[in-house]
Amino acid sequence: MAGMTVAAVALPLALAFGVSSGADAAAGLITAIVAGLLVSPISGGYYQLSGPTGAMAAILISITAEHQLHGVFIATFIAGVILLLCGIFRVGRLASFLSSSVIAGFTSGISIIIAFGQIDNLFGVASRGESLIGRLLSYRTLGFSPCWGSVGVGLFVVLFMVFLPKRWQRHVPASLLGIIAATGGAIALGLDIPSIGEIPRTLFPAERLSFGMMDFQRMSALIPPAISIAMLGMIESLLCGASAGKMTGVRLNNDQELLAQGVGNLVIPFFGGVPLTAAIARTSVAIKSGAQTRLTGVIHGIVLLAAMFLLAPLMSRIPLSALAGVLIVTAWRMNDWAFIKNIFSRRFKAPMVKFTATMASTVVLDLTMAILIGVLLSFVLLIVRLSKLEVNYEKVDMNRIGCTDAALTERYADAVVTYVTGPLIFSNAEAIEDIAGVENAEGEGHRRNHVRIAGEQHEDDGTLRHSGSAGGGELLLERGSGPVGPPPPARKDGLNKISE
Repeated sequence: MAGMTVAAVALPLALAFGVSSGADAAAGLITAIVAGLLVSPISGGYYQLSGPTGAMAAILISITAEHQLHGVFIATFIAGVILLLCGIFRVGRLASFLSSSVIAGFTSGISIIIAFGQIDNLFGVASRGESLIGRLLSYRTLGFSPCWGSVGVGLFVVLFMVFLPKRWQRHVPASLLGIIAATGGAIALGLDIPSIGEIPRTLFPAERLSFGMMDFQRMSALIPPAISIAMLGMIESLLCGASAGKMTGVRLNNDQELLAQGVGNLVIPFFGGVPLTAAIARTSVAIKSGAQTRLTGVIHGIVLLAAMFLLAPLMSRIPLSALAGVLIVTAWRMNDWAFIKNIFSRRFKAPMVKFTATMASTVVLDLTMAILIGVLLSFVLLIVRLSKLEVNYEKVDMNRIGCTDAALTERYADAVVTYVTGPLIFSNAEAIEDIAGVENAEGEGHRRNHVRIAGEQHEDDGTLRHSGSAGGGELLLERGSGPVGPPPPARKDGLNKISE
């Protein structure tokens, strides 16, 4: 039963993602079928279901515009090789180095690309260009004359999905009901609007990859797009698995998942499909429907295969604007609104900067550059944050530490304890040198400044390097965070005493 429920969710999404990727609805459907039959049995978790996704469709638009559909097939094949190597060399753990702000940023950027990419199908117009900005600017020369029948159908699906009571959606997905209603209404009203068109009843369509297409010159030009596909496939699959693992209590085998995704993307171009990756929508529905074994994914693939052969004539009449409506709602729901609201309402500056920069880079540049920019920005902000030391000063109270020696009390009458909290790295080591000078500038004569460092991380060989003047005072360094007592005697190795 879980497999049939997942198939009902996957069917409209597969058709929509196939169209939005620059291919056709049949390519999306074939991808979902092959993913269910081939990838599900060897995935990193029994709950993990794969297929075409909105995020992947977003980056395929520009690849299709520049390299045509055959270029997408070759790039997908290369991406499969990359994912296989990632699984073999166990690089799945690297995805954990991406911060939540970077992930949320490029997810939001992808959602913008998906939503604006539906303008053509929603309004029944045409655009040209290899990027989102280029396609939007092309309306100035190509004109913008909406087909109001398409607009009405698309808006109907959007409103239907948004306002359909959730208790009804437990039994049948809103996207599927919306498409059925929109298609029935368009046929009944005799609307002359663009539709999906013929869906071939075969897993081997005319347009698919063959080894004769893969010459060295063409493959070398497609390596950058292939890296983008592989990176997105890895990140999306592992994030999906991490989320599903928390829902089920069964941890995903990251490396096995990458191997499965690699195999799937190696094979799918020979069936004329688009790149596949694990999909959180299908996976979460499978878990909530009671999935217990890998048969859920296989059954979902079989049901979709049956739909291809039995329902192809009906599916061919689905309006493109209806699929556009589904994708617009999907794009909106892709955003992690709780996370976005949290960082902006509380004004967390670093996450806000990383989120905004990554989102903008995704829209204006491409996914690979967006991730690189996000990671580099995270590294720079981390260094800036680690460079800040918290410094607090306190005059030594000999009574507090139970000292009754009059000579010792007199000796440390002017002593000041400086508490330094934070990691000691190359960028803030000089701050320690300035502490003694600051203290001696406040009084006269020779003053001892005892420094207690809490939570430090010494650079390189585990010692703190010092050079230069401390301003005429004596600086005693001690590790730890316990109560401050009399300064320890100077060590010959100089690790706890720095003096002029």
